Amino acid sequence: MAEGPAQIPQAVAAATQMAPAELTLGQSQALLQVAESIALHRDLGELFHDLAERLHRIVQFDYLNLVLHDPARQVMRLHILETSRPPTRIQPGQEFPISDTPAGWVLETQQVLVVPDIEQEGRFPELIRILHEEKVKSFCLLPLTTAQRRLGALGFGRSVPHRYTDAEIGFMQQVARQVAVAVDNALNYQSAQVYQQQLARERDRLRALLEVNNALVSHLELPELFEAISAVLRRVMHHEFTSLALYDPVANRMRLKALDGPEGRTVVSEKEITVAVESSPPGCCFSNRQPLLASRADLEGYDSEMARQLLAKGVRSVCCVPLITRDRVLGVLSVSSLRDAAFNQADVDLLCQVASQVAIAVENALAFKEIAELKNRLAEEKLYLEDEIRTEFNFEEIIGESPTLKNVLRQVETVAPTDSTVFIQGETGTGKELIARAIHNLSGRRERTFVKVNCAAIPTGLLESELFGHERGAFTGAIAQKLGRFELAHGGTLFLDEVGDIPLELQPKLLRVLQEREFERLGSTRTIRVDARVVAATNRDLAKMVADREFRSDLFYRLNVFPVVVPPLRDRREDIPTLVRYLAQKYARRMNKRIETIPAETMDALVRYHWPGNVREMENLIERATIVSPGPVLRVPLAELKPTSEPAGSVTTLEDAERQHILRGLEETKWVLGGPRGTAARLGLKRTTLQSRMRKLGIVRPSA
Repeated sequence: MAEGPAQIPQAVAAATQMAPAELTLGQSQALLQVAESIALHRDLGELFHDLAERLHRIVQFDYLNLVLHDPARQVMRLHILETSRPPTRIQPGQEFPISDTPAGWVLETQQVLVVPDIEQEGRFPELIRILHEEKVKSFCLLPLTTAQRRLGALGFGRSVPHRYTDAEIGFMQQVARQVAVAVDNALNYQSAQVYQQQLARERDRLRALLEVNNALVSHLELPELFEAISAVLRRVMHHEFTSLALYDPVANRMRLKALDGPEGRTVVSEKEITVAVESSPPGCCFSNRQPLLASRADLEGYDSEMARQLLAKGVRSVCCVPLITRDRVLGVLSVSSLRDAAFNQADVDLLCQVASQVAIAVENALAFKEIAELKNRLAEEKLYLEDEIRTEFNFEEIIGESPTLKNVLRQVETVAPTDSTVFIQGETGTGKELIARAIHNLSGRRERTFVKVNCAAIPTGLLESELFGHERGAFTGAIAQKLGRFELAHGGTLFLDEVGDIPLELQPKLLRVLQEREFERLGSTRTIRVDARVVAATNRDLAKMVADREFRSDLFYRLNVFPVVVPPLRDRREDIPTLVRYLAQKYARRMNKRIETIPAETMDALVRYHWPGNVREMENLIERATIVSPGPVLRVPLAELKPTSEPAGSVTTLEDAERQHILRGLEETKWVLGGPRGTAARLGLKRTTLQSRMRKLGIVRPSA
């Protein structure tokens, strides 16, 4: 002990020159066993455990350790510690600066360091203090070096002071040379494995991005697109749930569009879950435009249905990335796992790359959906307008100069620029639809569609579908989605003719769309907002129907915002000559005839006639007259006109006159209402209009 550490390097230098022949038989056999152990074990931990058992017979030690140099960080790291006395403060993975450790000194000097008693070692005070606490009294460190690089140091330690002999040091150097090659091979193998894993991950990432790209060009519909992307993510990233939430700018909420669970089944619900932007991980990710990792504790801090559902499913970690395209964020793509801390930075990077592609696809899918909806709407409008064009009315002209008609037109000019609901009243055939079209054409909605619905002509069971539309499968025969008339009239005007015939059970839904401007299609729970001006018309007494509980009072008051009463033809007789001449020329052009003269007696008879069917009756009469007129003179079948005067006492009111007129027609046709020879055709009325007038006048077919 008096020689001290300063004389040790000389002894070590002599020992390093020891030739293999100078080894004892036991040492030679031990070296062979070391070589055998190195050949058997590729894992360094298993190798050192086996070496400790084999070397104990030759070298005295209580601790065997491997300290490796980290060139990137310039530290010495304890890699392996093999001992039967587990330490408390020294653990594998601990790092020390090179200059503060004996292993660093050995690495730099490439000399063996022997410390027989740590009490006499003045260098490395911090480590010596730790060794003293762990009851380590002596140690020996040997450099681990190959032809390619310096690796670190191999250490032997004892819990008692001990001076290793030259023979022991020479033997340990032989061991260190073999161990250095094994450590170098193991580190190279680990590096190769890490590199191979990186290449595999990169290959999987590129393959996933390629598959996502293929999905983009293969699917335009959002559900199919999400299902394809979810299948790709399941193969490259461990997780249980994938979800897609899009931002709804109207409601300022996140709307869950799709959810893919562990069973691999994509669920797209019509009744979507919505949540406030600040109340969920996807919402916070959307607001910050940055990826977000959330633990179970984070989820418990959100007060939202979405967070509660994730917790109920056992989710313990969530990764959300924003879908950013150009200058806006569309929504958030999220993956969730039932494990804690399931996602690392590599997962976040991959998900961000996928999200950049998905954002483009979602934008395209939304644009495709919008285009498809507009295309369907335009197709419906085209069919509707083509049907309108085929009608025989000239909707652009209202003929007449009478004061009563001018008063109505002044009301039209007053209300047209507003978006208020207009309620047109008048007898059948007075031109209520012409007034409705005039209101539309004078309004700011004239560039959009004018849609009309005859509520009396559509069966009760189909009226709701006609007004509000239906989804595929909503009822038997609903083989495709159908847009309702309210959707077709979005931005334009909806004309509800014969509104008094709307059944009571449908009136609350009509009242809601008038007040709230929203409704749901048949078979759907998704609320649709619509901006359509409503113009309603009827020839019935709605006030009386309200009193008789045949019509809702709240709907009546909502319709009766601006009432317009269209006068019957008999109240504006001064317009009859103008109308007759106009209609005669109209039908003459259509039939390629020339009508130049209308006899005075004919015109007088037409002016005196009371016209119970109003303008519609006149149109039918003039059309028949044009057909039967052989020359330029209009020959009107005046015999068809009933005289305006009746025997004294037989007619007391206009309602009685109308009742008698209808009864005579019914008797002449033997109570046949429809068909070309029915009462409705003779009177110039629609069959539904005739039935409505019969109900109002109390006309019932007598029993046989």
